[in-house]
Amino acid sequence: MTSETPAVPTLTIGDKSHPIDSLSDIAKAQLANLQIVDAEIQRLQNQMGIAQVARESFLATLQAEFAKLG
Repeated sequence: MTSETPAVPTLTIGDKSHPIDSLSDIAKAQLANLQIVDAEIQRLQNQMGIAQVARESFLATLQAEFAKLG
């Protein structure tokens, strides 16, 4: 049975890495803010994909109805 040391969570920016526990409270707050904003960007990108698919469907239906007019 081997005993493994758990990995220390580390933040890397550029070529520098620091353990997250060593960051100031301000830096930790900014890291949390970045995580929140990244999640919101991902959510909005998902919503944009849904909207684009819906738009394509609406356009295809409109084109089909328009074609019926001759």
